[in-house]
Amino acid sequence: MRLLSAALPVLLSGVLGACAPAVTGAAPGSPAGSLRAAFSDAGVAWTVGGRACVARAPSFQASCPSLPGVVDVAWLGAQAWAGVPSLGAVVTLDGAARSVSVGRVAVMSGTRVYRENGSAVDYAGVAAAGVLGQPSAALTGGDGQEYVLLDGRAMRVSDASVLPGAGFTLLNLRPDGVAGGTQPEVVTATGTYRLTGTQLERLDAAGVVRARVPHGPGRLGVVGAWLVTVVPSGEVRTFGPDLAAR
Repeated sequence: MRLLSAALPVLLSGVLGACAPAVTGAAPGSPAGSLRAAFSDAGVAWTVGGRACVARAPSFQASCPSLPGVVDVAWLGAQAWAGVPSLGAVVTLDGAARSVSVGRVAVMSGTRVYRENGSAVDYAGVAAAGVLGQPSAALTGGDGQEYVLLDGRAMRVSDASVLPGAGFTLLNLRPDGVAGGTQPEVVTATGTYRLTGTQLERLDAAGVVRARVPHGPGRLGVVGAWLVTVVPSGEVRTFGPDLAAR
């Protein structure tokens, strides 16, 4: 692992001492659009306006270290990472301060860091398969494959195949891979959940809305047994399968 100079631990001095992101990506033009988030059984990490935070289960108390211009976040196992292009590195968001020199980060998944030119490395800084062009989101799918959002289309990295549809603004995790979308959405054994911008909804297998609660724009994922949302202000909310607030 290639570490940065000793200056970075000083920068990270404010950091408090089986997990793929559930949704990632950003639609331009609004505070909610600049929000990126990644979820795992360990908690939720997010960045908005260059500021990154992590909130670990079960308390979901936010820790927001001082980092310059974070563009994306991801979980590698139980560790939350942030991508900082100005440092040419990914750095840990909490726990032991660690950094890996990767170049100018564009987006991150649960296994790879994609640079602004589309090339990629893993979290040890070792070269990995990338794409042609700068992706706007990346996600490790439910099938273990790597996917990116490129020019509004969802692409599987291994063979550069493009999934059906266009005009997507984010990638949503699916058991068999990912799906491009314009609304954050997760699929669980109890239904499909989505954020519409005004509501958090639960849909059944036929696509019928079975429950809803008021909720503004944000990001949605699964953390353990809970549905977890985060909004641009940094508020984290947790819900049960029936959308009862925890």
